[in-house]
Amino acid sequence: MNIIIFGPPGAGKGTQADKISSYLNLHKISTGDLLRNEVKNNTDLGNKIKPIIENGKLVSNEIINNLITKILSKKAFYNRLIFDGYPRNLNQAKDLDFLIKKHEQKISHVLSLNVDKDTVVKRVLGRQVCTNCGKIFNEYFSPPNSNEHNCESKFLEKRSDDSEKIIVNRYETYEKETLPILNFYKKQNLLHEFNGNSEINLIYKEIMTVLGILETWLYKLSLYK
Repeated sequence: MNIIIFGPPGAGKGTQADKISSYLNLHKISTGDLLRNEVKNNTDLGNKIKPIIENGKLVSNEIINNLITKILSKKAFYNRLIFDGYPRNLNQAKDLDFLIKKHEQKISHVLSLNVDKDTVVKRVLGRQVCTNCGKIFNEYFSPPNSNEHNCESKFLEKRSDDSEKIIVNRYETYEKETLPILNFYKKQNLLHEFNGNSEINLIYKEIMTVLGILETWLYKLSLYK
């Protein structure tokens, strides 16, 4: 199946996408990660989009479509994708709809995590990413500890685009340009909305219910008790 998960920055969509992709063996596609990799590798595209990302703006649909086309063209990813935070506007949603059909695939579910702006700001300002193992923590809600993180503290970093001004800008951009596409998927009976302020595992359980695999998931959990 192919899944799309939405939510403003800091809503926890990345965490849920990781859990879903791990359980269902899906490939997580985050355009933010794809773009940051371009910047990190100092490619021509990376140098072009670096100031855009740092100012909390959105890159052009053309750039995003080229990246997504490469993904959809890979046989290993056929109907085994979860899109994390993409598409970001109605035009991208329509472009993805076209590209998905062109590659003879389909979107199975669209998940949306709803979180208020104040909560988002605190979540993002406290976010820390380990550059060594890739794990994500939050100094306010879920700080790293020795039981789950063995890397040295020097590897914990904050993203360059994690500042209050940029966060608010991104949240307002999300409301203005991204939320309208939920109606696009609602009309296709694909949209499922969740309270993003809830506990992580509770949201995950609700998602498993929507995906129709809750019983299988609970059964597997019982095997490890």
